[in-house]
Amino acid sequence: MRNFDAERRGFLKASVLAGVSVYLAPLGSPAFAALFEERLLTPLAWNGADGTAKFRIDGLAKATGAKIFARDIRARDMPHWPQQQGHAFVLRTTKADRAYQGFDLSALGDELKPDRVVTAEDIARDGLAFPKFYGEDMLLPRGKTAAYLGHAVAILIYRDFARFRFAKNKLRLREDTIRYGEITGPIARDPWSTFRFVRVGGETPYADDIYSSLKDMPIFPAGYRKHDPVWPEANAKGKLEQAGMDHAAHIGAELDWPPAEWFVHEREYATQSIDTSAFEADNANGWYDAANRALHLVVPAQSPHEVLDSAGEMLAKAAMKIDKLFLHPCSTVGFGSKIRSNFPFYGIVAALYGDGRPVRLANDRYEHFQTSLKRHAFRMRYRIAVDRKSGLLQSFQGTFEANGGGRCNLTPAVLKAAAAEAQSIYYFPKSDLAAVAIASHAIDAGSARGFGGLQSMAATDMAMDAIAAELGLDPIEFRLRNVLQGGMKNAQGAIPTDAMRAGEVLEKARVHPLWMRRAERKKEYEATRPGWRYGVGFGCAQKSFGTGAQSAFARVEIAPDGRIALWHVGTEIGTGMSTSQAVVCARRLGRPADAANFSVTDWTDLPMVSSGDAHALNEADSDRAATNPRWTPLYCSPSDASNSAYYYSHATDAAARLIFEHGLWPAALALWGGGRASRPSLRSEDARWVDGKLSCAGMRPLALAELAKKAHAQGGVTGTVVHVFNRWQWAESEWDIAGQRVRAPIDGLALRYGAGAPAAKKAMMKTPNGFHLLERRAVEYPPAQRNNPIVTRYSAIGTLVEVAVEIASGKVELLAHHSIMECGVPIVPQLVSGQLQGGLAMGIGHALHEYLPLYEDGPGNGSWNFNRYRLPRASDVAVWTQTAEILPPLSANDAPKGIAEVVMIPIVAALVNGIAHATGHRFSELPVTPEKIRGVLA
Repeated sequence: MRNFDAERRGFLKASVLAGVSVYLAPLGSPAFAALFEERLLTPLAWNGADGTAKFRIDGLAKATGAKIFARDIRARDMPHWPQQQGHAFVLRTTKADRAYQGFDLSALGDELKPDRVVTAEDIARDGLAFPKFYGEDMLLPRGKTAAYLGHAVAILIYRDFARFRFAKNKLRLREDTIRYGEITGPIARDPWSTFRFVRVGGETPYADDIYSSLKDMPIFPAGYRKHDPVWPEANAKGKLEQAGMDHAAHIGAELDWPPAEWFVHEREYATQSIDTSAFEADNANGWYDAANRALHLVVPAQSPHEVLDSAGEMLAKAAMKIDKLFLHPCSTVGFGSKIRSNFPFYGIVAALYGDGRPVRLANDRYEHFQTSLKRHAFRMRYRIAVDRKSGLLQSFQGTFEANGGGRCNLTPAVLKAAAAEAQSIYYFPKSDLAAVAIASHAIDAGSARGFGGLQSMAATDMAMDAIAAELGLDPIEFRLRNVLQGGMKNAQGAIPTDAMRAGEVLEKARVHPLWMRRAERKKEYEATRPGWRYGVGFGCAQKSFGTGAQSAFARVEIAPDGRIALWHVGTEIGTGMSTSQAVVCARRLGRPADAANFSVTDWTDLPMVSSGDAHALNEADSDRAATNPRWTPLYCSPSDASNSAYYYSHATDAAARLIFEHGLWPAALALWGGGRASRPSLRSEDARWVDGKLSCAGMRPLALAELAKKAHAQGGVTGTVVHVFNRWQWAESEWDIAGQRVRAPIDGLALRYGAGAPAAKKAMMKTPNGFHLLERRAVEYPPAQRNNPIVTRYSAIGTLVEVAVEIASGKVELLAHHSIMECGVPIVPQLVSGQLQGGLAMGIGHALHEYLPLYEDGPGNGSWNFNRYRLPRASDVAVWTQTAEILPPLSANDAPKGIAEVVMIPIVAALVNGIAHATGHRFSELPVTPEKIRGVLA
């Protein structure tokens, strides 16, 4: 076996973590393609001069089944690895109420015994443990009770596939493999997270707040008593949190004893645990090269940076000598389940004990159900007051209980999003939203698509229909009276950044034929189809995109012949982000990127550093840290929170814009004659790309190739690397570029100059890829207090559904649905359509079909697969009768908005409201199954 020379093969050193040098070559990148001597993605293809995409970058590969996922990779596919592939699987507990006392492999006999067994004792001896974020007991030690169903106890490693496969089948669902001792009951623990948002507005929706999270603070418990939160004492003249509790007490008292003119809607709502059903089950393939003290790992991940950082933390104290970590992240599909998944670290352990062979640890679908991150189950109690005469909402008291399962994961963030977004598209003068995330022995829950807002906003929109019925108002008219408008404040006291367009969505829905003819159509349908009930339902929501701490790297270069190359930190997770980011380049450079690379973690040309928690950083610490021109509050964001369209695109656009302003525009002025001084009337902001050529004020149109050649000859900016940061507002900084002081919405910058640059300029291009690393002259980060609002950027969607309910069976037939969405300026309209269709299907599944029991009879027992888990099928989603419209942007300069999550929310409420219209019964617990409907109609 020859030694593998990382530098010779073109791998890029990303950083040093805990003494381990980290190298990265994403599958599909030029570095990795060099290993295969072929490209794994199809070439970028665009429609002529207009720059629109002919198909997704991965389109042909997806359509032909040739797209590469981590799950497809074996040792033989990695030219520098040993060619014999080892395999492993994990033994897991199926009981979490009694002490674990080891395992019995006698059923395997001598022929199927594993070649290596790894237990808690082994990893403790060798200094291996989960990174801190994931908690303790990566493998459960003997004598302890499992924290959750499916807790891992051992990894069984085989040198060959046949014995591995037979052994795995032999042990599946055997109840005598794991030994248990005394019954202890499930472990009781304090909640993973608890907090409260209280807001009391002023005399009008536009007046200053009396109390709010933004103006004052969110409220946290003083402690816990018997695992229940103990809230601060209410005291109007006390500390901020005590004053907030006093306002909460007054809101509660007012709802207990409401004025005569109020109606108070009071109801409990519940949503279920679900599996995200990602196309690719969790997997990892790794090789520990002890001779060269190197660890190689192939993984699917929505955030390769997090895997890198956490792997470095995990390996810091390992007994195995590891100087280098080579990570190969792949495009994947996760719907949130591959963000902060702990699976890659089991893959690392398996590789470390592989005795020199690569080891593949890949869940089958039974195992994936047993271990993958789930969508949180929620129980919510709403009390909403409305003035009977005016139909205006008065106050909202909500309590939210999320089941976080056995490990904390991202539960606190999901809980915050659920409570912060519960108000949905509506304005409430007063609100008290208290949320707790319990620790239980259920499977871990994490950042599944919808991220809390699905659970809370669907419940809110069900409540809106119920209140409208009580008041005798048309449900959409009632919504219009209470819709959040520009300048009004959200439940945290923040004024949303974007134009509020939910009102436009409601207006369009109100005049849609499905809505206007619903009563007439109900009579007709039920008269002609005996045994069926007909209904029309509506739901509307607006969801944030981003997390309040978003950052990204992007690198753009233009060659002398005009070819454009893009490098981006974002990971393709099935959304089409790789295609859309290439298209973003066209706005500034006249055409999309010709070559694009994603999941990039080599940013040595722009060595930014971060410290602390970007969500919890205070102003003083931020100001001190910002004196370091390489510091940023957050190094890199994962591909999540619907962040690619707006946040990732900002980085790409910022990089391309600097090339245009300091490379192509000066070249254009020179080609038009005389440069900037002789053409003072020409302004870069007036320039336009038309049919692939740059024109301005009647000047000769210039082709990109001509401009690029001139920019290189002049020594202008021909390449940029940028870092950006957003806390509901972009960080801005100042730079000296070509003798000008330039302010830009970035916080890190490196430049490459064309071949015609003077020697002094070229001498400054010292980074590994030949960039000039600039020192920022000033920086302005958004105030840390902007973390308090939780959300300020929204995209909105409304969905109408037409349903029929069979009385005898309780079956719900979705006849048609129509969605109205606003998303700014779509980057690639076809991708927006795809996101909408996929989101609607997931929402239909959540409302009507998908369900997982939380505990012993759920997937933690290892017996669940798609034979028991009901996903929506084509016949369930009205494939041929679904329609949609997108509101036109307010201007051509509107930013694109993230819509990946919001698209699945309104249809959940719409279906429940439609079933209520059909049956006369309002369900409040999801999913609404035929059994539940039969119970009502019987």
